[in-house]
Amino acid sequence: MIVRFLNIFIFLSVFFSIVVYAELNIEVTQGVENPTPIAIVPFGGVLLEDKTSLSDIVSADLLRSGLLQPIPRADMLSLPSQTSDIIYRDWRILGANYLLIGNIKLEVGEYKLTYELVDVLAQRLVFKKTLTVLNSKARNAAHQISDDVYEAITGIRGAFNTQIIYVEDFGRGDKRYRLMKADADGAREKVLFQSDQPLLSPTWSNDGTQVAYVSFETTRPAIFRQNLITGAREQLTNFQGLNGAPSWSPDDKTLALVLSKDGNPEIYLLEIASKKLRRLTVNSAIDTEPNWNNDGTGIIFTSNRGGSPQIYQMGVASGRVERLTFDGNYNARPRVSPDGKSFVMVHRHNDIFHIAWQDIASGDIRILTQTWLDESPTIAPNGALLLYATQSNNKGVLAAVSLDAGVKYLLPSKKGNVREPAWSPYLNQ
Repeated sequence: MIVRFLNIFIFLSVFFSIVVYAELNIEVTQGVENPTPIAIVPFGGVLLEDKTSLSDIVSADLLRSGLLQPIPRADMLSLPSQTSDIIYRDWRILGANYLLIGNIKLEVGEYKLTYELVDVLAQRLVFKKTLTVLNSKARNAAHQISDDVYEAITGIRGAFNTQIIYVEDFGRGDKRYRLMKADADGAREKVLFQSDQPLLSPTWSNDGTQVAYVSFETTRPAIFRQNLITGAREQLTNFQGLNGAPSWSPDDKTLALVLSKDGNPEIYLLEIASKKLRRLTVNSAIDTEPNWNNDGTGIIFTSNRGGSPQIYQMGVASGRVERLTFDGNYNARPRVSPDGKSFVMVHRHNDIFHIAWQDIASGDIRILTQTWLDESPTIAPNGALLLYATQSNNKGVLAAVSLDAGVKYLLPSKKGNVREPAWSPYLNQ
């Protein structure tokens, strides 16, 4: 029975057996031409209790952006921790456009971090900020510093202080399926739930406090939600047939999902508090993979009602359906951008599955990836990057690409098989 359901899910949700290995590491494979050089000086003052190097984390974050190029520490001629110590000539010789310096103080069990971004060429202070954190939040503080620097230089809000979830599959033995959570750079992995039955389609609530996913622990697919703070789980569906592809509404009060309880895969809306169910699509074709637009007035979804998998949008109140994709004979797994003006999807081009971007208003399409068997795109909350699953050197990996395809990096890992990443919204950390 489970095998039959899994085969159906594979068809509906574009699961091509792509896997990656856990304990994710970062390998930047492509950045923009002439990235902005920045020197990130090791912070002065006390060492953190766990010896975490804030400057190393910030350097890795900014390198991963592809837009900024940290200067090697070995090349630095001095290590200032305050602006009065800066010798601007030394940093101009190294080619640094910007300089980040900082200091760490221990105050009543907490760390006070003071950091300053300096424009080397103009010899002016861009900003000076302070954070007070517990040692357990040191990595969050480092990512916040990265966000501040990135936004000040690029004008784009940073998304380094966010998280991802994904499914890890060990392939054999008990508890072989794990729902995992990690920082956006792959650090601090945590098991949210584990089972000896498959887990599919994890997705974040928009307030970042819950996740929803499909579990086969009841011998057939069922949708669960889980509180990330308490760990409490609740089974939301138990219908005959398919129960899949959950998607949170912007207010987190409703889930769009796919059920086949009436004989055909259709999209339904489930009001979480009342458990009231409303059928949204009525069509003899397969309708699946719903994703809400950013104002909650409609969804976009995959359907083969036109003869091949294509992307459609539908008004929740009006029920009006409009086809969005016409380029190619396969487009699936749509995910709306944070600004609601575009979406990404799995697009077949020259018989190879790539990730593509499409503008909703104009229909303009751009292929973002050059790898193969790409799947499961998920967009960062700042709309600048997306994460997806793919293949590299005959291994499954997670990969990221900017929406202009100028920045690319891989997240290879060491153990376990990982698939279906989902990027968090901005979090209160």
